[in-house]
Amino acid sequence: MREHDSFGSGTMRRGRRKFDDDEPDFVKRGRLEPHLSEDPDLPETGDAWSTWDGAEHGPEPRPEWVRTEHGAVDTELGMLKTGKEADVYLVRRAVADTGKVSMLAAKRYRDGDHRLFHRDAGYLEGRRVRRSREMRAMTNRTSFGKELIAGQWAAAEFGALSHLWEVGRQSGLIRVPYPVQLRGTEVMLEFIGDWETGEAAPRLAQVRADKDTLADLWRQMTDALSVLARSQVAHGDLSPYNTLVHEGKLVLIDLPQIVDVIANPQGADFIARDVRNVAAWFAARGLDVDADALLARLLYEAGLR
Repeated sequence: MREHDSFGSGTMRRGRRKFDDDEPDFVKRGRLEPHLSEDPDLPETGDAWSTWDGAEHGPEPRPEWVRTEHGAVDTELGMLKTGKEADVYLVRRAVADTGKVSMLAAKRYRDGDHRLFHRDAGYLEGRRVRRSREMRAMTNRTSFGKELIAGQWAAAEFGALSHLWEVGRQSGLIRVPYPVQLRGTEVMLEFIGDWETGEAAPRLAQVRADKDTLADLWRQMTDALSVLARSQVAHGDLSPYNTLVHEGKLVLIDLPQIVDVIANPQGADFIARDVRNVAAWFAARGLDVDADALLARLLYEAGLR
């Protein structure tokens, strides 16, 4: 029952006029507003003001190129990638007349009616929310539950990137895009590629390399997998298609489905799948790799053996 339907033990009488009701034949015209040819809140150039001020921010110390100025302007330059879970757009964030520019990949997760997270039940095992109502909604995949799941995917990716970027900064053994900000279901990341042309770095699957280069990339891959295992997480969907190669360095991307291998009963299986996916690609190109030995080491490092 709505609060205004009753008061105390009595019921409001139908048809009673409120104190501000107008006479029945009074025509409301409203206050005349000046006609504006354009939205006064939009910047003179670009698409919109930076959303930095209303977002959750990435770890410190921040890279020098991160634009935190309130006067920065975002300009969308086009789509970088479309997928089942999210679309990724290239955004230039710049401060006018200063030369201060950053290039960002804006990953926007789709709403509950259009998103198609494959195998999401397995990934979500071990993740918990504080309220039982929310947990039930997620389990039953209600509309409300799907929106909660969307928020979890974005937050999980942002959290994973924040942690792994910090680990990589200190150890140099793993590389991920710097997570600039999280706002709702949009994650804005460092754009990995040529900032002048807007051309994204190639995926590992697109790389044609000699044997020495392949061996170096495999070493980088095993180092990154070791970092993940020691952090007791698995990428969850690692493959040559979500690994970039930029200036000779591997960069792991697409981490919304990151798995806590201790809390998730399928944790060891996720590690095994990541290893086999990437090992098969290197082996198919003639590199001698021992996937079983690597998997055994990673399970030990993760505390699963």
